[in-house]
Amino acid sequence: MKQLLFITLITFCVVDVISAQTTSLKFSVKEAVNYALENNKTLKNARDDIKLATEQIKEAKGAGLPKIEGSLDYMTNFNYEFEFNFGGGASEPPKIDQTKLDPGDYEILSYLDQMFGSSESSAIIMSDQSSAKVQVSQLIFSGQYWVGIQMAKLGRSIRETNLVSTGLDIKEQVINSYYLILSTQQLLKVIEGNTKNLQDIYQHTSNLFNNGMAEQTDVDQIKISLSQLQNSKTEMERSLQLSYNMFRYLLGIESRQEIILSDQLNALIENLAKESFQSESFNIALNPGYQLMSTQEEIGSKQIEMQKWAYAPTLVGFYSYTEKLLTGGFDISPRNAAGVTLSIPILEGGTKKSLLNQKKIQLEQIRRSKDLLIEQLNLQDTQLSFEFKTAYENYLTQKENIGVAKRVYQSYQNKFKQGAVSSLDLTQANNNYLQAESNYVSAMMKLLQAKLALNKLYNKI
Repeated sequence: MKQLLFITLITFCVVDVISAQTTSLKFSVKEAVNYALENNKTLKNARDDIKLATEQIKEAKGAGLPKIEGSLDYMTNFNYEFEFNFGGGASEPPKIDQTKLDPGDYEILSYLDQMFGSSESSAIIMSDQSSAKVQVSQLIFSGQYWVGIQMAKLGRSIRETNLVSTGLDIKEQVINSYYLILSTQQLLKVIEGNTKNLQDIYQHTSNLFNNGMAEQTDVDQIKISLSQLQNSKTEMERSLQLSYNMFRYLLGIESRQEIILSDQLNALIENLAKESFQSESFNIALNPGYQLMSTQEEIGSKQIEMQKWAYAPTLVGFYSYTEKLLTGGFDISPRNAAGVTLSIPILEGGTKKSLLNQKKIQLEQIRRSKDLLIEQLNLQDTQLSFEFKTAYENYLTQKENIGVAKRVYQSYQNKFKQGAVSSLDLTQANNNYLQAESNYVSAMMKLLQAKLALNKLYNKI
């Protein structure tokens, strides 16, 4: 019974392992993008940067919130004696209204009586001292404090913009990788189909050669073409594997996980054809690069404002309470204390002015960089729009060419069966058809990439 139970458990474990190994992940383009947004490690780091910036804002705010500090002191003087000699009581002790004294002040009176009433030397023994202190402080006014909080918030805004920009980059890379896999798979199908056609030609030509109706060079040339096709297929299969590995990396998936792509290249082109092939109007305010530069410009202005506040005074208030745990023979220090500290900058050797001028120069540099970025983005919009139109026109041309090449090849194939053309003519027609198929797939890929580049520029991926 125990052996049967053990075998059953082992069987379930093996089935689970095999099931886990054979389970594949299936993605459309949209699903792949969403999966990458959730699991890409670069994006996870960018999100953590925002959390970090949020904590930095709390840190900046904390500098102006009330602070409570506690301390515990202990000091010993090893019973040091401090001697007094007033020369035989030369003066009368001062008259003090004892009704106005606190109970804790009688100890002080006893020492005064000894000092003034005795002609002999008097001494105070410095006994051990200990106290516990609590102090509360509060920043009342500081211009730099409030500007610092605003700058911390702008720092978080920069990280949020960086997250958007990084997300766009990841989306573009995932979609491009998806397109590359689909186009490579399409080309592999074309090569496999052409290989089969060429193998049929090779077999037919070999039969003709065996019957003395073809030359050896005809057979050899077809064989060379077959070898070249096989080499192209092997190279493309390796390229496809590398593309899958990159795709897994972008999605944050384990390297050996099987992946299935549900979208087809032709379907993606058809969906694109339903949209307007005219370029959209460019709203530069939506571009992450422009947004980032605008935030940097705002930070530059805040830095100037903060540096100006460096000339303003800073006011801090405090309150402290000290509890005497051990006191010496003579202790008149108060238990409660409160006050304010006003720090006023007077002379600093021109350092603040130099820093202020530096911030002004840096702001001017940021503004010029922003103007350059606007010009570059507008130029990029024009260029990408032209490339998109060119890609679309080339796609239509290659789509027409592939139809012509296919009809020519079918015509030569019929003539070859009738003996009207040679095997070399048919091989050349087959190669032309293969080249037309490759050009068509490449045109589809360029069209999709051109549209993707425009969408990234417009922040509409």
